[in-house]
Amino acid sequence: MKRLWLLILLIAPLAMYAQQVVIGGNVVDDKTGDPLGQVSISAGRISVVTNEDGDFSLKLAEDPGVIIVSHLGYKTKRVKVKNGDDLKVRLQPTTIHLREVVVMNEDPRELVDIAISKIPDNYSKVPELLKGFYRETAMKRKHYIYVAEGVEDMYKTPYNRSIGRDRVAIVKGRRLLSQKQGDTLGVKVMGGPVQAVVMDLVKNRDFLLNKEDLDAYKFTMGIPEYINDRLQYVVQMEPCESMPYALYHGKLYIDSERLAFTRIELNLDMADKDKATRTMLVKKPLGVKFKPRELSSVVDYRYEDGVTRISYLRNTFRFNCDWKKRLFATSFTATCEMVVTDSSSDDVQPIASRSSFDSRDAYYDKVEYFLDPDYWRSYNIIEPSESLDKAIRKLVSKYRRN
Repeated sequence: MKRLWLLILLIAPLAMYAQQVVIGGNVVDDKTGDPLGQVSISAGRISVVTNEDGDFSLKLAEDPGVIIVSHLGYKTKRVKVKNGDDLKVRLQPTTIHLREVVVMNEDPRELVDIAISKIPDNYSKVPELLKGFYRETAMKRKHYIYVAEGVEDMYKTPYNRSIGRDRVAIVKGRRLLSQKQGDTLGVKVMGGPVQAVVMDLVKNRDFLLNKEDLDAYKFTMGIPEYINDRLQYVVQMEPCESMPYALYHGKLYIDSERLAFTRIELNLDMADKDKATRTMLVKKPLGVKFKPRELSSVVDYRYEDGVTRISYLRNTFRFNCDWKKRLFATSFTATCEMVVTDSSSDDVQPIASRSSFDSRDAYYDKVEYFLDPDYWRSYNIIEPSESLDKAIRKLVSKYRRN
């Protein structure tokens, strides 16, 4: 099983078009009024997701007329739009009726095996070039100490091949790091933007969806859910064997008609702290004791034009660090997320190795400090939440003063 690596170091942080149409707004739960994060907003192959506050901005070359708003557990909504709209979209939770629930007599593990066997049919059969927006952040307690983000190109071979020739190239990126002396312990997610390759779990089956790893789990059927108004089987995974490495608690969402994986949720088992540490940690400063708390992952896939493609992923790391001679431990949270904003399968050329981002590269060293408020211009991005936006302005202000 491949590991998600977290690197701790001592360290003194989108689709490209001549876009003219901008559709923005906010998405909330129709019953509670609460903002909904990670909601998919799409117009054809162009897409973004909402931030934690439910806000989004979609930039297009022409007026789409309609956008599609979809989220796990909610009814998909088609919304009429025009350039400059500031929308308030209310999504209604879906209800599973008894007549819609199909009782699976088969072993849920068999259902997973069938979905794996159908990967070559359900996913891309040709090379594709994806455009994506990537962001990684680190927080010390409740304060942001590091922000980095960028636009990337991702070359993907057909899904009947391994990830060996898949590549990621940084198109444009920027970073900010706290200038405060007490924040000199920073966090970086090892591999950075290449998570679009490594965490494509349907394609990178060495990570999870292989016989050796799956044999270490027990499977049960969960309550069905809806994604994009399509009924999903939900298969729950729990570790049932002891392995040399930490296993995961997970949910696999499988389209009831196509039997394609549409969403994978994983949480690293923290029962054995040593195993969890070996999975999460690569390196730490001397004198620091690392205590893992959480490693969670979400990978979403979207069906468009007869093909299922990776559309969004997010990793969250939580841990504590104890320093010698200090009374209390310090909590850290590191996140990285990527949304695919566009895709193309026409005349696609591989990304040269010399131009690609390697998992051993530190994203921090590949991009520069940012000060320009109009930096992203026509690129589609994940809009920063209000708290992140304030943190960025604060970090920029401190950087200028220094």
